[in-house]
Amino acid sequence: MEDYLEAIYHIVSEKKAARAKDIAIRMAVNSASVTGALRLLSEKGHINYAPYDLITLTTGGETLARDIVRRHEILKDFFTKVLDVDELEAENNACKMEHAISPAIIDRLVRFVEFIQICPRGGKEWIGGFRQFCDKNDALSGCENTISKCLDDLKKRQKQFRQTNQETITLESLASGQVARLIRVKGKGTIANQLKELDITPGSIIELEKLETATNRINIKVRGYHLSLRKDDLSKIELAVIPPT
Repeated sequence: MEDYLEAIYHIVSEKKAARAKDIAIRMAVNSASVTGALRLLSEKGHINYAPYDLITLTTGGETLARDIVRRHEILKDFFTKVLDVDELEAENNACKMEHAISPAIIDRLVRFVEFIQICPRGGKEWIGGFRQFCDKNDALSGCENTISKCLDDLKKRQKQFRQTNQETITLESLASGQVARLIRVKGKGTIANQLKELDITPGSIIELEKLETATNRINIKVRGYHLSLRKDDLSKIELAVIPPT
C-alpha cells in the first residue's frame, strides 16, 4: 500500500491529480490491482477516491506519502553518495528497504551523509578511497604513497571551511547543484514554520536543485525532502557555502 501511496504522491505532484490508469502504468500492474489498492487506501482515509473520478491525497495521506518518499530519497542518497553504489541498484534497493527502516536509523543516515559533506576529512577523495578498497579488497594498498596527499588535502579543506564559515549568503545566491549549510531563517513567516515542522534546523545541508522560471519558484533538497519555495522567501534563508571537494 505504501508503494501505491508513493506513486500517487509523485503523479499528483506532476499533474495535480491522479487517475487509476496513471497509477497502473507507473507501477506496471493491472487495473484490478489498482482498484483494490485505491479502495483500501480510501477506507484508511489516505486518499479521496471514487470510481472513474480523479484521485487526490488527503492531508494525512500526503503527510504519510511525503515520509515514504523521504525515506526512499535518504536511502538512495546514502547508497550513491556514501557507498558509491550504481544509481539503478540504489533505486531498486531503496524501494525495498524504505518500508521497514526505523525513523531513528533514517535520522542517523541523514546526519551521516551531512557529516561526510561538511567534514574536512570527507569528500570525494574519501569516497574514492572506499571505492578503491572495495574494488581491490586491499585496505593497505597505496597507503604509504597517499598519506602525505591526504594530509595536504585535509589542510586545504580546513582552510576552505574556515574561510566560508566566516561568510554567509542567502539562498538566492546559491547556484544550481551547489550545497550549503543552513545558518538561520530570518523572520517568523510561513517558510520558517514550514522548515521547523520538517525538523530542518541550523546545520542542515541544503542543495539547490533548479529554478522554475515559469512559476518563479526554486526547488531545493534538504534532509530527504524536495521542497518548492517562493522566490520571495529566498532572501530569508541564510547559508554557509560548503567548499567543493
